[in-house]
Amino acid sequence: MADGRALEVLRRVFGYDNFRGQQAEIVQHVIDGGDALALMPTGAGKSLCYQIPALVREGTGVVVSPLIALMQDQVDALTELGVKAAFLNSTQDFARVREVERDFVSGELDLLYVAPERLLTDRCLSLLERGRIALFAIDEAHCVSQWGHDFRPEYLGLSALHERWPEVPRIALTATATAATRHEIAQRLGLEQAREFVSSFDRPNIRYRIVEKNEPRKQLLELLTQEHAGDAGIVYCLSRARVEETADYLVSHGIPALAYHAGLDAATRAANQARFLREDGLVMVATIAFGMGIDKPDVRFVAHLDLPKSVEGYYQETGRAGRDGLPATAWMAYGLQDVVQQRRMIDESTGDEAFKRRSAAMLEAMLGLCETVECRRTRLLAYFGEISSPCGNCDTCLEPPQAWDGTEAAQKILSAVYRLWKERGQRFGAAHVIDILRGKKTDRVAQYRHDELSVFGVGADLSDRDWRSVLRQLVAQGLLAVDHDAFATLALTEGSRAVLKGERRLMLRREPVRASRSRDSTPRARAAVTLPPQAESLFAALRAWRGEVARSHGVPAYVIFHDATLREIALARPGTLAELAEVNGVGARKLEAYGQDILERVGAEPG
Repeated sequence: MADGRALEVLRRVFGYDNFRGQQAEIVQHVIDGGDALALMPTGAGKSLCYQIPALVREGTGVVVSPLIALMQDQVDALTELGVKAAFLNSTQDFARVREVERDFVSGELDLLYVAPERLLTDRCLSLLERGRIALFAIDEAHCVSQWGHDFRPEYLGLSALHERWPEVPRIALTATATAATRHEIAQRLGLEQAREFVSSFDRPNIRYRIVEKNEPRKQLLELLTQEHAGDAGIVYCLSRARVEETADYLVSHGIPALAYHAGLDAATRAANQARFLREDGLVMVATIAFGMGIDKPDVRFVAHLDLPKSVEGYYQETGRAGRDGLPATAWMAYGLQDVVQQRRMIDESTGDEAFKRRSAAMLEAMLGLCETVECRRTRLLAYFGEISSPCGNCDTCLEPPQAWDGTEAAQKILSAVYRLWKERGQRFGAAHVIDILRGKKTDRVAQYRHDELSVFGVGADLSDRDWRSVLRQLVAQGLLAVDHDAFATLALTEGSRAVLKGERRLMLRREPVRASRSRDSTPRARAAVTLPPQAESLFAALRAWRGEVARSHGVPAYVIFHDATLREIALARPGTLAELAEVNGVGARKLEAYGQDILERVGAEPG
């Protein structure tokens, strides 16, 4: 339990009455000088776990942060709270750098944010020797993992901090790490003796949905127009070209969308990110180059048009939705080509065999999440070693798919591939093999006389969609291969034999036919999002006022107040500063700066 000093800071500076989850334990452990490795899901308040100890302990908290944009946002947010925070990075001129350095040495700073590559320079290490350090916080600690999805080589040098400042407590924080990744973080950062705090990975406000890919851009547009009209969100694509095409497609259909990928110049990337953070209702279409450290709390959806490489990457990316705790959607369109593309990338990788085996294992886990007939959340949490019950807030819970004995269907498709090769010495792609099974006399079937094969028409009982699903699942399970040739032809694998001989039974997933839905399709969602009419009117007025203040300060709107705080104000309708101070998220500095303006707007509302 955190002591009185920590609670006083939490209430006075941040405007919250109580810690959440393991925050109190972590905060007190670091205040007492202990090292910590903290795993907490996005939106669970990781930053408080080092910010409050830095404000309680003597000296300056030094925060290792991997992204310039993240530093800027966090320093802006802390400054609004009255905390003396600064950063050192390449965007500053020499005069500003010298000013920050002087403030640190003189003890004027509560928190100093530094990128790892700068921290380890002789100049910065010499600077730190001249000041008093309260703690070291290593944010996004999974970046030290060489098997991770966000590996940063410069993080490997951070173990030197303990060697140089053995008495200064360190806290490493991340939202995403399996037991193996946690072990690697501890080992590489010299935190083997640190106390581990592992919170639940569950984000119950996020609804996970994975749909069969069929014209994915149209499917995405339907999601945005029917369920997330006017909402901010992120769309992830695998390639730069897909990013550009998708952003253009959305804009042409009236969706305000921006592109972000490593091929854009730095100024354009920075401008697009700044717009996304500061404006309401923008959609960012991006590669995985975008997103780490994005603090925007009101991202209502994260969509994937391509299959992520790992469950860890998927969890990290979807976790950027719904940081404010309100309902959000994690949506993915997934198909056979995703499986083929990911396997090809692994096979053609320049990594050694160990790398390829590890990559293949991560892909298998991702495919298992896509193909499961069980609760998505249960499967997702199990990957991180967490046991849970069906959530009732994912597609497989809300519209359960059927598990059916697909052994005979698998034998038909494997037999077709075998006979094409054995009898004709030919190999074809998925669409042609499905035409043969369904008995379609296409021009190509006639050209090669494939209607004479014994397997012609044996699969007429299943639709094209059903056969695509069977084929995709066979490829996902390694029972059928897709060669990396120009025509993506099908081939048998070592595992095919057992299925063909009837020695292995296959239970497959049958996709449910899903009806379109509105964003407020459940009472739970409506209750969480909808305010009474009068409160809704006041909430809108407060958001408009917040936008004006944010623009005048040059910061994102959520730096002034989160939506959750404005909602609480709209519902409570405080009439005095004392009543306003009771609202979560209204600390002493914000009460002083904005209290009177808020009360005037509350009073100006009818009723």
